Amino acid sequence: MAERKFYRRIYKKNRKKRIALWIFVILGSCFVLTAFAGLILFIYYAKDLPRPEKFAERAFIESTKIYDRTGETVLYELYGEEKREIIPLSDAPEHLKRAVIATEDANFYSHHGIDIWGIIRAIKINISIGQPLYGGSTISQQLIRSTFLTREKTIKRKVREIILTLELERRYSKDQILEWYLNQIPLGINIYGVEAASKTYFNKTTKELSLAETAVLAALIKAPSYYSPFGSHLDELLGRKDYVLDRMAQERYISQEQADEAKQVELEFAKVSQTIKAPHFVLHIQEYLFENYGKNFLEEGGFRVYTTLDWELQQAAEKAVSEGVERNKAYKAHNAALVAISPKTGEILAMVGSADWFGESYPEGCEASSEATCLFDPMVNVTTYRIGRQPGSAFKPFVYVTAFQNGYDDEYIVIDEETNFGVWGGEEYIPQNYDGLFRGPVTLRQALGQSLNVPSVKVLVNLAGIQESINTAKKCGITTLKESVSFYGPALVLGGGEVRLLDMVSAYGVFAAEGKRYPPISILRIEDSERNIIEQNKKTPRRVLEQETVRLLNDILSDNEARAPMFGYNSQLYFPDYQVAAKTGTTNNYRDAWTIGYTGSIAAGVWVGNNNNAEMAKKPSITIAGPIWRAFMLEALATLPQENFTPPEKKEEPEEEIPETEEPE
Repeated sequence: MAERKFYRRIYKKNRKKRIALWIFVILGSCFVLTAFAGLILFIYYAKDLPRPEKFAERAFIESTKIYDRTGETVLYELYGEEKREIIPLSDAPEHLKRAVIATEDANFYSHHGIDIWGIIRAIKINISIGQPLYGGSTISQQLIRSTFLTREKTIKRKVREIILTLELERRYSKDQILEWYLNQIPLGINIYGVEAASKTYFNKTTKELSLAETAVLAALIKAPSYYSPFGSHLDELLGRKDYVLDRMAQERYISQEQADEAKQVELEFAKVSQTIKAPHFVLHIQEYLFENYGKNFLEEGGFRVYTTLDWELQQAAEKAVSEGVERNKAYKAHNAALVAISPKTGEILAMVGSADWFGESYPEGCEASSEATCLFDPMVNVTTYRIGRQPGSAFKPFVYVTAFQNGYDDEYIVIDEETNFGVWGGEEYIPQNYDGLFRGPVTLRQALGQSLNVPSVKVLVNLAGIQESINTAKKCGITTLKESVSFYGPALVLGGGEVRLLDMVSAYGVFAAEGKRYPPISILRIEDSERNIIEQNKKTPRRVLEQETVRLLNDILSDNEARAPMFGYNSQLYFPDYQVAAKTGTTNNYRDAWTIGYTGSIAAGVWVGNNNNAEMAKKPSITIAGPIWRAFMLEALATLPQENFTPPEKKEEPEEEIPETEEPE
């Protein structure tokens, strides 16, 4: 019995050894097969790694062109002439190399192409912030991706990227890879490599760059189109430049004191040298393409972007603005902007973001793109700038049309007299009319036509409602107003809220379209290199205002008799052969002057002022903004069909009751 137990114990031990041996054999076989398959896969993809010279070359099949609406005028050509100047790594300053490494791949000299810990860190950060903002791609991966691979997000492409990266690291030194990378990376439209970028943005070679300037180039790598110094995101670029400096300090390439000193350096960017038509509009298009397709969209090549711009009207707009600003300098007004759209489609026909894109900032030596120093900054696109401007009385139509929708009409009477509307913002609110006079009882037609302030505040408070008026403006396309009624109070009707010119013109386009809203658009269609349409405007209108109330508003704003007592019979707003609705706006402190008007075919608006919000001469907008607007409208109306507004329905007069009389006998 004892002997049987002994053999059973021996059998169990041998059985466990056999099982363990089989498991080892199976796992070993799997490992060998996996390694063999990996080797075959590696050889298959690695054989395609191009010769080293390919890293210093970049071929594009066809440039991407941005056209006007006819397709006959090229506004801008992307990658039509690639800018690159190859330099050896020894010519790149140490600060530049360190800035790039600290920002893009801190472990560049210690990994073998794939930074596992960097990927893990990026995943942790993305999870913590809840957004996939950070990636773990190394400099070697970025070089492979931008040079040889497409932008498709597939497992096959990722595997190919990893294998090519490992083979790249096996074949070439770190310094060689870094040199290729610095000469290859896109740093702006048509700009490849650090040397071309340095000369384009600073008019210097890389050897001459300061620490702050090298940080700018490193900052551009993440999104060169978005962060372009020539675009409207200069503040974001400078913020990322500061981030680069902090990363250099964290990696001990520089001290924190050096980083802080470099942050305070005032940077001076060179002027754009490439030929460009309608520059503010083109950059508006460029931002749209970047936001909707990503920066790689611009690297594909061969696209045709057909915009909404009418090149003839654009030239008329630029001329009107340029001549008007030159004239307005006598009134201490150094800048102006103009936007024109089609109310029937929402298409932007003309956009002039400043008096002269190619001009010099004024006064000389002021800090460009600063909100506090320059009276004139050529680069800032005032029509779309994130910081709005107060519209003055140009906001009144939104209030009056709200009152009309509440059941009041143009014959309703309010009293124009000195009125205390209570305490708002810590002070008693007692508005005055522009001329300091009061007219007693006036109709709503007279009040709006003559732009009387006191009656308009009464319309806002008693007939329309502050919140309802805010809602109306938002429905029409004003995007910058706050929800809080108490933030504006009764000053809302006199332009207490900040707005953008493009929003205002688009909203007035709702009036021209009798209450239908077409959001502003800038692109008709986009075609790829095979001429396939990849995007086309097919937006449909949405009714936001009642048709009859808008017809009443149009009738008032185009009534020359109604506005004549204030503006005269032959003002800048009057066109003898056309029915044109128009409204002006001047802020109380004379910092902003507006004129906006429309027909059924076009809506156009002009803003005049100073970039730093400095006061102009105490002149009404009809004197400062009116002539620019009129000069443009005269050119535009001559090319458009003549059409009148549909008049509002007449109120039915009650029939007079005739008393019955006895028939004579």
